Amino acid sequence: MRFTKFGLTTLRDTPSEAEIVSHQLMLRAGLIRRLASGLFTWMPMGLRILRKVETIIREEMNKAGALELLMPAVQPAELWQESGRWDKYGHLLLRMKDRHEREYCFGPTHEEVITDIARRELRSYKQLPVNFYQIQTKFRDEIRPRFGVMRAREFSMKDAYSFHVDQASLEEGYQVMHEAYTAIFNRLGLEFRVVDADSGEIGGSRSQEFHVLADSGEDAIAWSDDDDFASNVETAATLRPNGKPAAPTLQMERISTPNTRTIEDLTTLLKVNSSQTLKTLIVEGDDQPVALILRGDHELNAIKAARLEGVAAPLTMADPAAIRMATGCEPGFVGPIGLDIPIYFDHATSAMSDFVCGANEIDTHLTGVNFGRDIDTPQTVDIRNVIEGDPSPGGKGTLSIARGIEVGHIFQLGTAYSAAMNATVQDQDGKDVVMAMGCYGIGVTRIIGAAIEQNHDERGIIWPEPLAPFDVVLIPINMHRSDTLREAAEVLYTELQERGLEVLFDDRDARPGVKFADAELIGIPHRLVISDRGLEAGELEYRHRRDDDSRVMKRDDALNLLFGSTLKLQSADS
Repeated sequence: MRFTKFGLTTLRDTPSEAEIVSHQLMLRAGLIRRLASGLFTWMPMGLRILRKVETIIREEMNKAGALELLMPAVQPAELWQESGRWDKYGHLLLRMKDRHEREYCFGPTHEEVITDIARRELRSYKQLPVNFYQIQTKFRDEIRPRFGVMRAREFSMKDAYSFHVDQASLEEGYQVMHEAYTAIFNRLGLEFRVVDADSGEIGGSRSQEFHVLADSGEDAIAWSDDDDFASNVETAATLRPNGKPAAPTLQMERISTPNTRTIEDLTTLLKVNSSQTLKTLIVEGDDQPVALILRGDHELNAIKAARLEGVAAPLTMADPAAIRMATGCEPGFVGPIGLDIPIYFDHATSAMSDFVCGANEIDTHLTGVNFGRDIDTPQTVDIRNVIEGDPSPGGKGTLSIARGIEVGHIFQLGTAYSAAMNATVQDQDGKDVVMAMGCYGIGVTRIIGAAIEQNHDERGIIWPEPLAPFDVVLIPINMHRSDTLREAAEVLYTELQERGLEVLFDDRDARPGVKFADAELIGIPHRLVISDRGLEAGELEYRHRRDDDSRVMKRDDALNLLFGSTLKLQSADS
């Protein structure tokens, strides 16, 4: 492809609306252009990358035995009403009416449509298991679209749905998809981790997320190198500490703490570490408010807390008036001693001694508090997020915390949708059984943003080679002033293409510095520079995008290096 024929416009300055690196570089490199909030046009360069992602996904899904189809993006409301999600899905669902006032939505996902297909097409257990997939445009009406393609309203997604005669078959199909996803992200050249996750709005009994590791990732994931454990922080379990707390060394004392409503204020005033304090959070309950007690330096896990008996879901903090009515105290000074509402203590509190907590009296706290002496030793539950250094729930080692960008999610849905929509087949005894379902999604457009977040420097994008829009960029220096150089560059361009490489030939009449800057911004892995001086010496200048320096090499050596590198990549993909 000749640069002058490609219609590519790069930007020197970063657009003001771009908040993160991937958004900035995608705009500057001409991969996307903004149409409206959360809506982007994929320009020719960006579309080349998008198609490469889709190709790898298709190849691995087909290899895993999945069948590609294409479902309508616009879906009738009655299917969503039948499953119970028309109201449950909330404002993310873009609803619309046709000229006959019939209600529809622009699909954010396709569980209902595929279940409708399955109940019409599948009759016998002999047709199972089966896995259908598509790569298609989705729409979710995000309240605040941001981060470019990472949190857009319209996006491309690969979604797959499997149907099984029983749970055992579902688990086998789920494992096949786990292996297929692992192969996909390995082939894309991305560093990733697979973590246990909450099923969220999709539902189901088990789910795992595939996260591309990047410092800018929105999600925190916990993992251990000493065993196979990896989980989203939201679902990672904490353990009750072994042994008993240290023996008391202080007497309980009531301390005046005026205007000290936060853990930060309390630790500053009393000159204690936050790990020596208890914080009491009052949340709404089914019948009355509920107290959740954690160590002062720990963070409440809303997903875990919402599953506790008597706690209202979704988890909602009680308002100040409700707190005063339930505790007789102002918010900020509530503590567990004498509290007459249901109380849950986090596991970590069981190891504490000589701690500080609220006294249930305005401007007052208690110090030197100990379990077994000042307050009964409690039964504890897991209601906090894990932190760096916690014991691994897998049984070996300790946890590390990394940032990740979710790019894939696989679910064991069970019969949640098939039962609601009466999707059954006859088993080998002739009885109708509800099919078990699996659901498997990959954010195709999001992968590209995540890849950039993981692979960039101050000069631009550094594409993993399977994602690169071109294998090599060919840059002649001052070609328009030398017929000999022009002819040599054209010969080299043809030779590279005939050898199966995708080449961007920078045939612009532009300064070398401009061409080099654009090549690094776009992130093409290999760069060949041809000049009059090099031509006379039979040499080319070669540089890999990840290298700091260029190498001047004999023409044949440079080409052998280039062809060897790309051949190795092609062999790894095949």
